[in-house]
Amino acid sequence: MDWLNSEPNVTYITLVGHVELLKYRYLYFVIIFIIYTLILFCNFTIIFLIMTHQSLHEPMYIFIAALLLNSVLFSTVIYPKLLVDVLSELQVISTLRCSIQRFFYYSLGASEFLILAVMAFDRYVSICKPLQYTTIMRNPVLYSLLSFAWLFPAAQLAPAILLTHSLKLCKFTLPGIFCNNAVYRLRCALPKALTTYGLFTMINTVVIPFIYIIFTYTKILVISHRSCRDVRKKAAQTCIPHLLVLVSFSCLCTYDITAARLATRLPKTAHLIMTLQVILYHPLFNPIIYGLKMKEISRQLKRLFYRGKSK
Repeated sequence: MDWLNSEPNVTYITLVGHVELLKYRYLYFVIIFIIYTLILFCNFTIIFLIMTHQSLHEPMYIFIAALLLNSVLFSTVIYPKLLVDVLSELQVISTLRCSIQRFFYYSLGASEFLILAVMAFDRYVSICKPLQYTTIMRNPVLYSLLSFAWLFPAAQLAPAILLTHSLKLCKFTLPGIFCNNAVYRLRCALPKALTTYGLFTMINTVVIPFIYIIFTYTKILVISHRSCRDVRKKAAQTCIPHLLVLVSFSCLCTYDITAARLATRLPKTAHLIMTLQVILYHPLFNPIIYGLKMKEISRQLKRLFYRGKSK
């Protein structure tokens, strides 16, 4: 690996979370490539439908498109590097690229919670205040909410990532296949202020949006229960997919926190399986849920594939 020695001022971290890589590297490559291709195809298909069909140019569907785009960006932070690693002699990453990967990994993860919170607000206005919906959910409001969902986590995380990057490394081997918060264990010392700020950031970008989503859907459930059958049907059709996605992503976030904390305690195979759950399941779950459960999207999907077969 002469290229490692050609950059003497660059510090590298070795990723040692792969299992039997020399034996199964080509199988790993094929599986990862297929999964990433499926993620891109499934998510972009629904995004394409939302962009090209006038009947889907409503705030609810635009938020779904934003959520699916977020899933694509989240996957792109991880999968291309994985594909390179499984075919490489050494699985290494520079400390700078590791910090960048960790920044986007957690920033986009937090954006998912905020987009789901925005979607909960949209459903609340639509079901509980239908007469005011068009006045409240105007395009400037819609795009301001989406901008906030992407920019706020990035602004919150940037100081912590920069500070962590500046800390001295005492270990250079990461028990994982990409950079997550297990990187903290590689630092010689971790200031208490950084830990406190990390907790503050998590509360702002994950805990508060999660509580808001649960509170909002509880109010929707109570109001729709008191309303007519049509309102209950509308609430069920549009809210259940969002709640399924919320539960799925919350479970995977718990997985990630557990995997990062137990990285050195779990057997290598068990840790790899837990890590793969975080990056594999959810980006495919989102388009499947919205494609099957959202009536208008499902109808447009059937039209698209039926038209393709007829040709």
